[in-house]
Amino acid sequence: MAIRKVGVIGCGLMGHGIVQVAAQGGFDVVAFEGDKGALDKGLARIEKSLSKLAEKAIEKGKPKEQAEGDAKAAFGRIRGSLDKKDLADCDLVVEAIVEDLDVKKKLFAELGALCKKETIFASNTSSFPIGVMGDASGRPERMVGLHFFNPVQLMKLVEVVRSSKTSDDVFAQARAFGEAVGKTPVSCKDTPGFVVNRLLVPYMSQALLMLERGDASKEDIDAAMQLGCGYPMGPLTLTDYVGLDTTLSILEGWVKTYPDEPAFKIPAILRQKVKEGKLGRKTGEGFYRWEGDKKS
Repeated sequence: MAIRKVGVIGCGLMGHGIVQVAAQGGFDVVAFEGDKGALDKGLARIEKSLSKLAEKAIEKGKPKEQAEGDAKAAFGRIRGSLDKKDLADCDLVVEAIVEDLDVKKKLFAELGALCKKETIFASNTSSFPIGVMGDASGRPERMVGLHFFNPVQLMKLVEVVRSSKTSDDVFAQARAFGEAVGKTPVSCKDTPGFVVNRLLVPYMSQALLMLERGDASKEDIDAAMQLGCGYPMGPLTLTDYVGLDTTLSILEGWVKTYPDEPAFKIPAILRQKVKEGKLGRKTGEGFYRWEGDKKS
């Protein structure tokens, strides 16, 4: 079976980007949202993004008619929907909703009863076990992880995750889909955080523990990793970007499942900041103070 029609559930920060790259890759896409306002907002963001990409292509020498035609054609392959039944005949359905495992399990149980038997299910989760969602769907052999990165339109990576029950054919098709939408797929087993977050979140946690112990200041920890390792930003700045509540939620989930794993230790300073409502860039203060996207 070749993937031709793709359903994306959720048209928010990640979902609208997945819809866009799938349409740009030549797939017919059903963009599902449960709320009309959220759907309209997501489709408007896609249209604006495609327009900007066309402008950049023209600046680089692409004929105006061709660039604008490509953008129009991509947007024309997208159909917004408020009815889950429109997902029933999709070849691939990608979930990009709230990071709540119970909500996701309920959704995949619905999809298992709704979609054709050939449909491949995928989750864009950054931290939850793919196998658990696959079991909830009733079709664990047809479940994969497709973890894209923000902003989806620009970031080149997609983690393609297989559980112990994912079939070889489904996994191969998921990788091929990642390549077709212009990404570099990396393969991973169903391990906590997959590749990127399995390495990144403990790194951030260790930086917070250093700060908590007074080993170095937040400014010096960040400068050391930027200038010593060539990272675009230091771990404390990164934690503020990701969101302290998001970071804490990921660690708490891992600790619950793997209580004896020392790499998942939760810094007390992280819990305290979240308790105080200082969640990072999105609230204006975390480990730094923020004015929009700039540290003050």
